[in-house]
Amino acid sequence: MSQSLAKKTAAAFVEKFGYEPTGVWSAPGRVNLIGEHTDYNEGFVFPLAINRRTYTAFGKRSDGVFRVATSFSDQTHQVLLSEISAGQNYDWAAYPFGMAWAVIQKAKAAGLEVDLSAGFDCFIDSDVPVGAGLSSSAAIECAVGVAINELWNLNLDDRTLAQAGQLGENEIVGAPTGIMDQSASMLGQLDHAVFLDCRTLETQAIELGFAAAGLELLIIDTRVAHRLVDGGYAERRAACERGAELLGASSLRDVSEADLTRAREIMDDVTFRRVRHVVTENQRVLDTIKTLREKGPAAIGRLMYQSHQSMRDDFEISIDELDTAVETALAHGAIGARMTGGGFGGAAIALTPIEKISEVTLAVLAEFENLGYATPNIFSVSAADGAAREQLI
Repeated sequence: MSQSLAKKTAAAFVEKFGYEPTGVWSAPGRVNLIGEHTDYNEGFVFPLAINRRTYTAFGKRSDGVFRVATSFSDQTHQVLLSEISAGQNYDWAAYPFGMAWAVIQKAKAAGLEVDLSAGFDCFIDSDVPVGAGLSSSAAIECAVGVAINELWNLNLDDRTLAQAGQLGENEIVGAPTGIMDQSASMLGQLDHAVFLDCRTLETQAIELGFAAAGLELLIIDTRVAHRLVDGGYAERRAACERGAELLGASSLRDVSEADLTRAREIMDDVTFRRVRHVVTENQRVLDTIKTLREKGPAAIGRLMYQSHQSMRDDFEISIDELDTAVETALAHGAIGARMTGGGFGGAAIALTPIEKISEVTLAVLAEFENLGYATPNIFSVSAADGAAREQLI
């Protein structure tokens, strides 16, 4: 699939812009195996890059213009690289434009010369589902980032490019995201997940061993768009900050499970439950990594389901469709399942023995139909390598 979509992207570039691209670069989407809403609390997350990718074909210009087109929109956007700024309505092009702007900022901070007269044409295609919580946006940013980094000969490292992706999304797109998505997309490795400490930004590749254990990770995309209704995300973030302040901690990273007894005494019930989710989720990430190393992937299912229960009951970010996906998958052979992503919609994941994939898939489809829900999109993913240039054969 990767070669065919890479070639398709290069061909679409020629059709759109009338000349051959310099090259094609790609970056993967990601799924978070465990560690939800811990990132902005300076905690731990454990995502993996997936074998669904976004491809960018790039060609050089000599007028300082950055022009982008894509297979999922008829509209071509362009901007002068020197004039990209916050507060503009760039539509979907805010992601590639934001990344270009952020790479410029990172290059300048490193004392590097950037030739803003050398612009680009770019065509984007992708098989990362949009709206499923698999970070199609970070895949765009990182694919654009590695291309520009190479074409400008900047030699910025992968961690710096991940930081550029976050900076562009925060400042140009205007989304207050953490750095998990870009870190996974840049630093992913085959059959590994990325253990990220969101306080120090230190990362470590941890072997998963799913295939060797006869397991696959199923994505159950509910097709319910993320419903961050009534400021749900902001409310939960504020509750976490309030809880940390009540405990005299700079963030919930510094709160342990032993502190929860005191937390229950000094907080209202909602704040306490929000805090309890984050504190126990941080521990579950550490326990998952320890379990993978000592017992292998077949032993992490219990931790995945405990994570889901915590998000459902304490953080209250699940919805009926996600709960149905998780419970049905577990009832039909999955060894572990949980909602993944920010919540209020999106996808669930189910770690499933290969011989049970068909049963789990058919059971979830049948239960969704029985309950009158939209038909979910169900597919397997595996841990993939991070952003890179494609070698077109």
